[in-house]
Parts: sequence; structure tokens; C-alpha cells
Amino acid sequence: MSRPRSGPTVEHRVLAARLRLLREVAGVSLAEAAAVLGKHTMTVRRIESAETALDVGQIETLLRRYGVPPREVDRTLAAAVAASRRGWWHRHRAALAPGQQRWIGMESAAALIRLWHPTLVPDLLRTPRYAAALHALRARALPPDGPRPASTDEVVTLLRERQQRLRERGARLWVLLGEAALHTTVGDAQVMAEQRRALAEAAAREGCTLQVMPLGAPPHPLSEAPPLRLLRIPVPEIEDHAVWRSPGGTEEITDVPDVVEALRQALDAACATAPHPSTPLPTHPGEAATP
Repeated sequence: MSRPRSGPTVEHRVLAARLRLLREVAGVSLAEAAAVLGKHTMTVRRIESAETALDVGQIETLLRRYGVPPREVDRTLAAAVAASRRGWWHRHRAALAPGQQRWIGMESAAALIRLWHPTLVPDLLRTPRYAAALHALRARALPPDGPRPASTDEVVTLLRERQQRLRERGARLWVLLGEAALHTTVGDAQVMAEQRRALAEAAAREGCTLQVMPLGAPPHPLSEAPPLRLLRIPVPEIEDHAVWRSPGGTEEITDVPDVVEALRQALDAACATAPHPSTPLPTHPGEAATP
């Protein structure tokens, strides 16, 4: 069985982007770079896309082919050593979903994370018990002869560390969720009551913006859209990324500027039609109104 992957760090992605830029500035084709390494062009593509482990020897060979000055070669190789270090999430790799492996490093460095979910509480605002109940539901739906899902404890531990690190580094979180998420029963009534209280507390925290789209709201730009995640990375080498769930259940990810901008504009427009973040969360039968 293959070993679970854990995804590249942002430092790795920045170095990969730098290598691509150096090659292009030097006027070296992919085929020429691959020939220097004695490899297929796909090897260079994977290096420049941060899809393979860093090899300092290969990087040095490429840099010298690109005519990079010795001092810059030394700096880049030092950066390569640093970028080779595994991200904090590597120890939780058994709990990483396949799509999550591709964006966990970017989320861990994002300055702004924007989320839309039509029917569930988005992951970064879930309580441990809500997350555990949801994972258990999903695990029971898997075919018995399929891969063994991660344990509930592994999934919850990873989520809690993501949430803690988000707060520690002061990243901004802006969430739009459909009111259906407050009524879709995950776990039992106690789990849902706790989750709704946690949402109210999150809405009052500095750096967290929470909006709820009412059930009776007219159609908006995301009415038919699946869950969406926008990640803004505060380094010039990394474009904003968009992550969304396809109808088949797999996660798609892109950094194509036009696509990401179109999704951002749709999210902006939807947020503009939703009640102001200061609006109290909708009440639930049997519960007091949240402040």
C-alpha cells in the first residue's frame, strides 16, 4: 500500500516557482533542462510544480545551466534545504483526504481564508463533536471493501490543530454559510446546540467574519454552487487559490487567475446580498437567540 502523502509547504511552492522563472528568464526549454538532468521533461514539470521531493543535486545542476551567479546558487540551495522540511501536518497525514493533501500547505500559510458552504458548517468553524459525528456518518457510507478511513480521533486532532494554528498566526477568516447548515442535524440535538453556540462565539471573535444566508433569501450567485474555499497567500510567487467540491465528491483546485477572480466576485456578490455580519444568528426551536 502506498504511503499517505502530506503535500508541499508554501516554501517548497515558492522555490518551485522561482526555478520555473529562472529557467524562463534564461531562455532554457523544458526539454533542454531535462536533458541536463538526463530525465524526461515531466521530471522538470514536476519540480517546477512542487509535485516531487526536492533534490538539491538536481537543483544545483539546473541553476548552473541557467547561468545563475554562484552567490545566488548558494542562497537557492540553502532555501531548498529549508523547503525540504516537512510541514507540521505531516504527522497527521493519515487523516488527510486526497484533495486536502494538495492545499493544506497553502491553508497553513494563508493570510485570508474565505469559505462558502450551503448545507454544513465549514470545517474551520466545526466543534470537535460536530466534526466527529460528521466523520462517522461519512465513514459508514463508505463501501466495506474500500480503503480504511482515518480514525475519528485522527480527523478531529488534525482539525483542532488547523483551527489553533489559524488563530495563532492571526489569519482572517470570512465565512458565508447557508442557514440550512444550522438545521441539518449532524450528531444529535446537543451536538447541534453546541455547534450553534460555537458559531456565535466565532462571529464575535476578532478576525472572523460570519454571514448566514437565510433560507428564504432569493437566488444569489452561489445558490447552485458547491462548497468553496478561497486562499490568499501573502507571497508574490503564489497566486490566490480556489478549492471546490465537484459533483462527484472530489476536490478541484486551481490558481488560474481568471477562474479564481470569477469565483471571488461570485462570493463577493453573494456576501453582499446576505445579512450583515452583525446580524444575530437565526434562532432554533427550543434555543435562546444568539447575541
